[in-house]
Amino acid sequence: MQAITSRDNSRYKEIRQLALEPRSRRKAGKTVLDGIHLCQAYLQHVGTPQICVVSESAMTNAEVQAIVEQSASAGALCLSLPDALYKPLSQVENGVGILCIVPVPHPAVPAKLTRYTVLLDQIQDPGNLGSILRSAAAAGIEHIFCSPGTAAAWSPRVLRAGMGAHFQLTIIESAELLPLIETSDIPVLATSPRAAQSIYDVDLRQPVAWLFGHEGQGISDHLQIPAAHLVSIPHLGEMESLNVAASAAVCFFEQVRQKR
Repeated sequence: MQAITSRDNSRYKEIRQLALEPRSRRKAGKTVLDGIHLCQAYLQHVGTPQICVVSESAMTNAEVQAIVEQSASAGALCLSLPDALYKPLSQVENGVGILCIVPVPHPAVPAKLTRYTVLLDQIQDPGNLGSILRSAAAAGIEHIFCSPGTAAAWSPRVLRAGMGAHFQLTIIESAELLPLIETSDIPVLATSPRAAQSIYDVDLRQPVAWLFGHEGQGISDHLQIPAAHLVSIPHLGEMESLNVAASAAVCFFEQVRQKR
């Protein structure tokens, strides 16, 4: 464990930039996992972080100690900071005081859609995106494609909302969705409140690709037209529509119900 005590330390400046500046994260191809749960999930599902940073007060926490020991034994650089230096790095209120720096994965784009998949067209709210990823992972979906204009999937806000789901998914960002839809080997289901067919009347026991759109404008017309099916979620109340993350969860778990 290396101690850093000065804000002028070059390593500290680098970590501060990664923690606070999206541009620095994009340039470095890295992201920040803030908090015990995300760090534990990364160790469990992916492997060793590049850097593990801990506040001095957090070192008495048993879970933090376990993360540091596991990371250090696998070769990660582990750093301790005075609380005053650590606090500006974290965006979590009343957090425990641990974060990890990890590389952002860049998986290859498959030639065709063949497995349960989610296609996201310009989902802009980080909380919505993280919630969709969390529900998808819980439902056993593995592949996520995010169009240009979708929130940065590996930003700290989306990571916190995803609660570790990222590490169980293959997430492809800046994906051109139209070619994937047009060449898909599985049905593409586009949600629309005006669709006559309910999700409860569609056979979801075989792989499908779910298509969800922008929170306000919905799915782009050029994507909705080639989709195999337009489906709706029936409502009993007078609300016009559901939040996109709630809609996705309903669809995913109707799929789970049918598969059972």
